[in-house]
Amino acid sequence: MRPSLDEYFMEIAKVVAKRSTCLRQNVGAVIVKDKRILSTGYNGAPMGLPHCLDIGCLREELNVPSGERHELCRAVHAEQNAIIQAAVHGVSIKGATLYTTHQPCIMCAKMIINAGIVRVVYGKRYADERGLEFLKEAGIKIDYLPVEE
Repeated sequence: MRPSLDEYFMEIAKVVAKRSTCLRQNVGAVIVKDKRILSTGYNGAPMGLPHCLDIGCLREELNVPSGERHELCRAVHAEQNAIIQAAVHGVSIKGATLYTTHQPCIMCAKMIINAGIVRVVYGKRYADERGLEFLKEAGIKIDYLPVEE
């Protein structure tokens, strides 16, 4: 069967997530406008820095629960990387839809709002609901499309 556009772009986000270098979660994001992919991102260390796969995870070592102490994580989140890549390449994402394999955290939600993204489709729920609350408060359309491993 032919997938819907939402299913199609979410499948692409799942493939993007395979490039993740995070030891805890492999997350992928795709930004789309007018049925065209504008940018992609996955979670991993900033350019030129060692990846968690290579040096370990400080949050794991400290037993930090999911959704807490984001500042200790060396990875840039998938949604953030997709937004950054669009900016680096001069691509406007205002009015776009962001597909992400995981529900955005509050840090990513703030970036999504300021980037002018109008819709978020996510595939896995996240322990901290504040990101969704921010998106709703900002009037961003949110759709949950469960993803399989």
